[in-house]
Amino acid sequence: MARNKISIIGAGNVGATVANKVMEMEVGDVVMVDIIDGLPQGKGLDMLESAPIEGFNSNIVGTTGYEEMRNSDVVVITSGVPRKPGMSREDLLETNKKIIESVVDQVVTSSPNAILIMVANPLDTMTYLALKRSGFSKKRVVGMAGILDTARFKTFIAMELNISIEDIQTIILGGHGDQMVPLPRYTTVSGIPLLQLLPEETVDRLVERTRKGGGEIVSLLKTGSAFYAPGAAAAQMVEAIIKDKKRILPCCVYLEGEYGLSDICFGVPIKLGANGVEEVIEVELNEVERESVSTSADAVMKGIDALKL
Repeated sequence: MARNKISIIGAGNVGATVANKVMEMEVGDVVMVDIIDGLPQGKGLDMLESAPIEGFNSNIVGTTGYEEMRNSDVVVITSGVPRKPGMSREDLLETNKKIIESVVDQVVTSSPNAILIMVANPLDTMTYLALKRSGFSKKRVVGMAGILDTARFKTFIAMELNISIEDIQTIILGGHGDQMVPLPRYTTVSGIPLLQLLPEETVDRLVERTRKGGGEIVSLLKTGSAFYAPGAAAAQMVEAIIKDKKRILPCCVYLEGEYGLSDICFGVPIKLGANGVEEVIEVELNEVERESVSTSADAVMKGIDALKL
């Protein structure tokens, strides 16, 4: 029986982290594609040589062409220019638009039945671009953002309360940027509402740090942006699809009326399984939360409009 094939486009820090995590999960074999000759081959060989130590049996091929990724089950697109200090996600738009259009065209030709996971920034805009360019069903194009954003929020809550991150559940809606919408009202620690454990002003501070989480890492690194947590988040999505886990995860997907939004790719809770986006889950929002979602949607729509599709 043939193994599942997971292709990662881009062998930079994020792509290589996704590839390594997916190999360790043993959900299939990996193809890592990059335009820089030697980079995917070298990193791939390095990962393969860690297998005897880590004890996994996945294989990986590094390549500069798309032939090896033919008939992939899942394709993760991480290619694009990373953010630099002082650069907004929107600044990346024009450069990354050309890159993503080229990559998506190759993916459609080589793997017309694949599920696409988008990681390139600006995330919501690039997910929309990939959906429209590919012509794929909205179920088969999904952006990685909410898992990363909730991971950051959970991390900051765990640090504040000095507790295990395993016991925290939360939801974040909206675009992947400063207008994201963390929902403290839906955040619990082993079922206990967060607002019973922390004062509102502390929660507000953690929400604000979450919104600025990517920028905080960019400013610390000075060259480049986050990759361990984004890579782990994308790998979790791959696992949910390949294993048909039907995880309830916050992801960027195409909406047609949900949350009062249409013709937009936007972060919401979904059921993620073998068919890709199997269900969009709508949670009840109060007036303040609805206003925040509307503000975030306006920011995302500006990026989508700038694509001039």
